Amino acid sequence: MQLPPNKKIYFLSDFHLGAPDHERSLEREKTVVEFLEKVKGDAAEIFIVGDIFDFWYEYRKVVPKGYVRLLGKLAEITDNVLYGDVWERPELSKRDRSLATVSALIALNRPDQLRSHLAIARQNGVTQEELIETITHLAFYAGWPNAVSAIAVAREVFEKN
Repeated sequence: MQLPPNKKIYFLSDFHLGAPDHERSLEREKTVVEFLEKVKGDAAEIFIVGDIFDFWYEYRKVVPKGYVRLLGKLAEITDNVLYGDVWERPELSKRDRSLATVSALIALNRPDQLRSHLAIARQNGVTQEELIETITHLAFYAGWPNAVSAIAVAREVFEKN
């Protein structure tokens, strides 16, 4: 991998927010947010590995209370890098990026993210028929259960639009 000049790769690991107590977790969260703010300008990539939260299984559908700053900072960095840079690169059209993204989300069985990216794909010029064909095609590569889940999400999105 060729790093752009003056750019760095950062690895962060095992924040364990939630343990051993809320007060110390908030101190760690503040430190992580400050660090992310400091490095966002010179980061070519930021890898976050390990456990961000302890007992994450309790928070499958909600943001853990008290950690909105960290999750907001991660969302900001994601939006700036993903939508401000990656989606704007000329090597792939937004239409092609949408097809690639939808395909990955189907293969990984990520229905929550698929929902929004199906709508984005339609805005980027992918037809409903092409999306249905993509799901059908991926049934053979990503598995029938993933395709069945994707078709249910697609039906919901298409009915709204």
